[in-house]
Amino acid sequence: MYKNLYFIGIGGIGMSALARYFNKRGVTIYGYDKTQTDLTIQLEKEGMLIHYEDRPDLIPDSIELVIRTPAIPKDLKEFQTILERKIPHLKRAEVLGQITAGNKNIAIAGTHGKTTTSCILAHLIYSSQIPMAAFLGGIAVNYNSNFLDTGDDWMVEEADEYDRSFLQLSPNLAIIGSLDPDHLDIYGTHEAMIESYLEFGKRIKPNGLLLLSDTIPEPVQNQFRTQLKTIRIKTYGLGGSDYRFEFIGTDSGYILFNYIRNNYNMINLRLKMPGNHNLRNAVAAIALAEELGISQESIRASLENFKGIKRRFEWIKESDTRVLIDDYAHHPEELNSAIGACRSMYPSRKITGIFQPHLYSRTRDFLHEFASVLSQLDQLILVELYPARESEIIGINSEAIYNLVSLEYKYLTTKKSLPELLHKLDLDVVMTLGAGDLDGMQLEIENAIFNTVANKKTL
Repeated sequence: MYKNLYFIGIGGIGMSALARYFNKRGVTIYGYDKTQTDLTIQLEKEGMLIHYEDRPDLIPDSIELVIRTPAIPKDLKEFQTILERKIPHLKRAEVLGQITAGNKNIAIAGTHGKTTTSCILAHLIYSSQIPMAAFLGGIAVNYNSNFLDTGDDWMVEEADEYDRSFLQLSPNLAIIGSLDPDHLDIYGTHEAMIESYLEFGKRIKPNGLLLLSDTIPEPVQNQFRTQLKTIRIKTYGLGGSDYRFEFIGTDSGYILFNYIRNNYNMINLRLKMPGNHNLRNAVAAIALAEELGISQESIRASLENFKGIKRRFEWIKESDTRVLIDDYAHHPEELNSAIGACRSMYPSRKITGIFQPHLYSRTRDFLHEFASVLSQLDQLILVELYPARESEIIGINSEAIYNLVSLEYKYLTTKKSLPELLHKLDLDVVMTLGAGDLDGMQLEIENAIFNTVANKKTL
């Protein structure tokens, strides 16, 4: 075990989970990130030593290994210094692969649903008292953390397709929740992306189990069945799936559903996360919990007390006249699911979406799809694009989406001007949407929405 580790990009959700793993095992953790956030502040409270300036002189001489996110700019002075000093360095995915390789582990993959599914599954395992370490891509509200650790009998990890990171993993059990095109800046084509998922499937250990969502087209499912002969492959979702759900109704904010496997049912299960996409996520988690031998009684009780994930259809605040929901949705299919779930919860109310596009490349690749799905809202506010790791692509911005949206009530604004605009609008149910940095304005947005005089006219 290492004594001193250095993380570049320690504030990332995957990086911070890994840092917490080593920190809990007595390793001294140093790190850099360009922005201080609530998460990095919490990491500092846990004893990690973090700075927010690109200063190579702050990298201790005692560092044995640098762990880096693949999203860091290559001209970062600290990274250049690490190369010059020949300090050993690995990507986050390589280290996660090393940690999990020696343990029984479960990998959750797919372009959507990874975080929700892995958080539900980790919660089911944690509640059953099976020793487990879980590396999560979101903050589970029950634990206020993206890392759970009660032992090493099993490990649960998100299998991130960005930069082909998931090809470092060798799971016993795996889920692929969606194969909608994404990260085409990495893969080039949807077909190349699917090929990479097939390679991931080939890394599942012999006699392991792979669950495929029924949203994956049958010809693609058949590619997995044809190429992966040493493992079991099952489907989950609706209709003729091996593991499926039946929606029953809603009750006091809960979704009621039945879980069906062959002639075996769990009836009247309760989950406080709306939308068929979340029922699919829950069914996949239940199926693997059963695979681990977790009892029906434990699954039922822990599913009902699952409190959700920060930024995954998270109810921020609700009054008699206003509702504020925050969701990380940043791909057209995710937006479609989030908006549809909101519509199912509030069918007769006016829904306003505040959307911040994430990445130039994704906005370019799905420009028309973004415009189409956002046109399902009653009212749309678009703020400036969040570039993250990318350089500008001329002509690709929030205005490009705005021009294609078919809504009568649509607005283009900056983050700085957003609170002032919210004060002027007639608001009812409001969703903040996207993977950028709008969550850093949550208090300002909340104040603007709930301090706005009710029944104002739409501009």
